[in-house]
Formats: sequence, C-alpha cells, structure tokens
Amino acid sequence: MKTETCKLLIIGAGPGGYVCGIRAGQLGVDTIVVEAEKPGGTCLNVGCIPSKALIHAADEFHKATAFSGDNQLGISVAKPAIDLGKTIDWKDGVVKRLTGGVSGLLKKAKTRTVQGKATIIDGKTVDVETADGPVRIRTEHLVVATGSVPFELPFLPFGDKVISSTDALALRQVPKTLAVVGGGYIGLEIGTAMAKLGAKVTVVEAAERILPQYDVELTAPVSARIAKLGITVHTSAKAQGLGKGGKSLAVETADGVIDIPADLILVTVGRKPVTQGFGLEALGLTMNGAHVAIDERCATSMRGVYAIGDVTGDPMLAHRAMAQGSMVAEIVAGEPKSWDKRAIPAVCFTDPEIVVVGKLPSEVEGAKSSVFPFAANGRSMTMERSDGFVRIVSDPSNDLVLGIQAVGAGVSETAGQFALAIEMAATLTDIADTIHAHPTLGETVQEVALKGLGRALHI
Repeated sequence: MKTETCKLLIIGAGPGGYVCGIRAGQLGVDTIVVEAEKPGGTCLNVGCIPSKALIHAADEFHKATAFSGDNQLGISVAKPAIDLGKTIDWKDGVVKRLTGGVSGLLKKAKTRTVQGKATIIDGKTVDVETADGPVRIRTEHLVVATGSVPFELPFLPFGDKVISSTDALALRQVPKTLAVVGGGYIGLEIGTAMAKLGAKVTVVEAAERILPQYDVELTAPVSARIAKLGITVHTSAKAQGLGKGGKSLAVETADGVIDIPADLILVTVGRKPVTQGFGLEALGLTMNGAHVAIDERCATSMRGVYAIGDVTGDPMLAHRAMAQGSMVAEIVAGEPKSWDKRAIPAVCFTDPEIVVVGKLPSEVEGAKSSVFPFAANGRSMTMERSDGFVRIVSDPSNDLVLGIQAVGAGVSETAGQFALAIEMAATLTDIADTIHAHPTLGETVQEVALKGLGRALHI
C-alpha cells in the first residue's frame, strides 16, 4: 500500500474543508485534503450555487413573462419560453468553473489533494481508496469536514417521483405540478423558483406557518408574495406518503386527509450530518445528538482531531464552515485562536429575501425594536419592489445593536453590513451618523437607526 504523511489531514473538500486546506497551505502547514467527489462540497456542487443560479433564471423568466402583458413600465415583449435543459447546462458550467477554481486555489497554496473514499483507521491514520489503488495517510492532526445530506422520510424515500433538493436542481423539464414537503428555506426557495417557471406548486408544512424559525413579522411579506405567485400552502399539515395510484401526495390536515396532485414530490425537511460509512465511530468521539461535539476551538473529545461545518450541527451554513476551517488551520499552525463570533448571518433566498443577524426581538427581554419600511425608500420604489423592511434590535440602556434583520428584494447583499455592525459592537448612533449613499437600499439601515434614536427623517 502506498503511504503518505502530513501534518494536517482534512476529510472533505466542502466550504469548510477546502478553506481549511487553503489557509493551512498559506501558513506553511503540510496539508492533504481528501475528497471522494468534486471539490466544493454540497454548497458549490448541489446546493448554494446551483440553487441561486436556478432562482436567477426563474426571476428573469418571470420578469419576461410579466412584460408579455400589460405593465406599468410600458415594456412589450412576445410570450417567453424556457428551455430548462439549457438553463441547467449554464448552471453546470458555472459550477464547473468554480470547482476548478477551488482546485486551483488549493494547488496555489501548495496543499495536496487526494481523490477517493476515506476510511478512518485511528486518530492519526486514514486509508483512502483511490482510482490508482489504496493509499494510507499518516497525520498529526485530523479534521472531519464531511458535511451533511438531505434527510429522507421513511414513508417518502427518494427515488422515482420523490426527489431531494439535489435532484430538483438537476431537472431538465419544469413539472406541471410540484408538491413540496417542508416549508423551510430550501423548500420555499426551490418551490418559488419552480412556480415562476410555470409549475403549479403546493407546500406542505407541519408547523403552524412557513419558515417557523423566524417571527411572523419577517415572514409575512414572503407569505403574501408566494400567494400572489399562485403557490398553495397547507400549514399544520403532515405528509403521509404517496396518494392513490402513486400520482399524488397524501396529506393529513385538520379537515382530514387530502390528496395533492403531484408530478414530483420534493422533500425538504432538513439535513443530517454525514457521520457514518467512513470509520468515524471507531474514534469513540463524544457526540451532541447526531452531530460531533466540539469546543470553542472546534476540537473534538480526541486530542488532535477536529470537526468543522455541518457535521458539527446548526447552523448548517457554508460561511460558518469556512470560518471554522480557517480558524482550525491557524490553530494547527500554532496561533492562539478560538471561536468568538458575535453573530453569524443567515440568509433565506425566498422572494422577498430574508436576512437575520444576531438577536430577534423575542430573544432579548426588554429590547428595543425599530423598523423602517422599504415603502418609504426611493430606490425600492424605482425597482418596483417596496415590500418588506429593515429592523434593528438594540439595548435600550446604551443603544448597543444586538440584532439586525431585513426582508425585501435584494436584502441578501446587506448581510455583511449587518454582521459587521454587530461584530464591531456598533450602537444606533454609530450607524445613524455613518453617511449612506442616496438613493440606495442601504439607506434604510441608516434610517432605521435614526428612528431608533427618535430622529427619523423620512417616515
């Protein structure tokens, strides 16, 4: 058996793993990254990037469709059509360029890569089954960055007409009818895109409302928009399995069991960590439920073994994994690092988009909550999308910003500004006295801070 040695071995080249590999290489740490598939993990290959490509295409098609009828902009076009197969080819091209970029960045950092399936022998040894035969890698430090996969319902197993988010992002034809099991961000993002492409979409959510992790104020504009798009939503409802003849979805509601016609059934009820099938259990690590338990340095219960990203639990976000990966690389290089992030932005790419950073009003007793609507913002009006608002949650004793949230068209691009404000311990005055460009959507952030101080100008 061929053998290799390194100081740092990373299993998984998703956002956490490849960033860890790049940063470690930059710091001069002898590093190997093992990946069974393509670099980039779920996010790049079958998640974040492909879904945003589909959302963009659906938005453009929806705009073109609107212009084929009477509209206030006076634009007139013929009735549009879409070749979804061509759209998917374009999406795949974007993914291919980005995965190639990741490989190039690892090479630039002088980080070695091994393609194949890894099996952990012990905390210092991993065997990899490659196309050229088995390779044994001995290391000083091991990082588990194996990510997560879609959760499968036992009564709706993936296959045939029951699809996962991965399958949905590879469809080459728009289904006439689509049932979505799960009204969280993944189901609503894909469901909304399919509705804009012409599918009749029905969403089934077990909770009392869609996006239950957010408050009603944030989700109300999304609910209004999806209703306008013709999406039917059943809340407090539970999928039971295929309906009669296998051509529908059986759903238990307060009024009894109903059958929802569905050419395809998209199941998006969450994701589960990948902890099985590669020998992780042999290490006997302390677990936090289904996830690997870690401390503030992403260290597991075994010395020299770290875990990052989705395998460590919520929030399952690519940028969290990236931050963890970078930190672990620096720790292995000898730097005194630990996890001390005040806030991690979460973005829901629905229509309109939702951004949540820091504390929600309900999470801080006695907090002050200030809201500024996009309906009072000039730039929003010129974009024909003035639904939604920006909200700041602050401490009334010193005006320290504890959380910033927004719902509206394009608000995902404000996530960095929100996170920076909280990370830098900004106050309402800090934001209010920062000059924002006019006319921009970002002015709403300054406006809501002014409102929180009792100095509102444009409302």
